[in-house]
Amino acid sequence: MSTPYSFTTSDGRVFSGRSNREGLTAADGAPLVIALHGGTYTSEYFDIPGYSLLERAAARGIPVIALDRPNYVDSSPLDEGDSIILANAEVLSAAIGEIWEQQGEGAAGVVVIAHSIGAAVATAIAGSSPDWPLRGLAISGCLVRVPGESRAAWEALPPVPMIDLPVPMKDQVMFGPAETLTPDMPAASHPSNTLVPKAELLDITGGWLERRAEVSGRITVPVFHRQGEFDALWVTDQSEIDTFRTAFTSAASIDTALLPGSGHCIDFHRPSEQFQQAELDFALAAAAEA
Repeated sequence: MSTPYSFTTSDGRVFSGRSNREGLTAADGAPLVIALHGGTYTSEYFDIPGYSLLERAAARGIPVIALDRPNYVDSSPLDEGDSIILANAEVLSAAIGEIWEQQGEGAAGVVVIAHSIGAAVATAIAGSSPDWPLRGLAISGCLVRVPGESRAAWEALPPVPMIDLPVPMKDQVMFGPAETLTPDMPAASHPSNTLVPKAELLDITGGWLERRAEVSGRITVPVFHRQGEFDALWVTDQSEIDTFRTAFTSAASIDTALLPGSGHCIDFHRPSEQFQQAELDFALAAAAEA
């Protein structure tokens, strides 16, 4: 069972979230998993009943802390500067370092699992050579190019810091065709919906795309990546997957693939359990190989 999580860094920055560590007996060799959600979702993304990474990890003795990124729920706000994604990476990497120092005893390093904009943030964290023991990076819902209309659509949103996307619009872009969903979706995912900083939507479709390859090339740990077949937020096909792979020139290993039967949020589609178990398999293997 997951519980609310809160952590305050030495400089006073607060992070809210969720964790499965209460009462957990960690498996031998298990890493501490830090999970980072995407835009328009909270950390509850990783803990929707029936689709919960935290519950599946607990069943395998793997501790997980799903953090609310800056500007989400009760986590401290952030001034984005030139790139809100890189700014997220800087403060989150510092926080993970302190979490590791204070709460990582007995764990075999850290593996970061992240989705969408959170995956870009996690990629930037991994590319910054953190001074805590990162063992692997598992990401989904991110690729090389976005459809031409996406950037224009985000720029046309109201000139306010936080955007509340209408639920029908959000469901249309986050989910695949009806046959990829179980009957309770997308409604079951709605408790994890929230506002999104407009700056994130502009960065992931602009500045991040210009930085992606250079940042990815600095990553030295193993990388796991999956992309939903019907991801409407990215130009998605096998050639794009192949291009994405080529940027990880220094990674210890790279396992990237197109996942059939899923839209953008793989965690909420029919392949959810298969996908999350593969992420956890990767986390255990990456920790063992370190």
